[in-house]
Amino acid sequence: KAVEDMGPSDRVAYDQLEERHLVWLRDMPATKVLADGRIFLCHGTPTSDTTYWLETVTATGDVVLRPKKKIEAEAEGIAASLILCGHTHTPRVVRLSDGRQIVNPGSVGCPGYDDDQPVPHIVQTGTPNASYAVIDDDAGNWRVTFRSIPYDPSRMVLLAEKAGREEWAHVIRTGWLRVE
Repeated sequence: KAVEDMGPSDRVAYDQLEERHLVWLRDMPATKVLADGRIFLCHGTPTSDTTYWLETVTATGDVVLRPKKKIEAEAEGIAASLILCGHTHTPRVVRLSDGRQIVNPGSVGCPGYDDDQPVPHIVQTGTPNASYAVIDDDAGNWRVTFRSIPYDPSRMVLLAEKAGREEWAHVIRTGWLRVE
């Protein structure tokens, strides 16, 4: 994405990176398969870093669980029994009809944001806690445990404020981008 087309959060991050970091990011594959094909990783969906896999945005801007058929359609052709995605920063696990699981572990340090695609909407977890998932292979069955860990966000809040991002500082501090 061209620098002038970046959103404010991407621009703040971009300005912190050196050329070697940009090369590393450019060279990173869009998807990855691990553990002899048992684990599949992507950011958004297998074909898009900017599409939500497990959620959808309604015409009125509400972010809701995506219909199961659409979630499963995105997983066609993926043999892995565990699929990891992100992008929405929303902790969630979905079990597909065939038993495969898709896990979004959540986010550490970005519990909410707004976006204007496909329509203006807000994603917010309602907690400033760091969120991640611990995943265990229990004899071929994946056990997913979500962790929500309180931490002192004051240094990150200060960085957001120094970058002129008061709304970002607020969501890091509270877990809410806006209270409506």
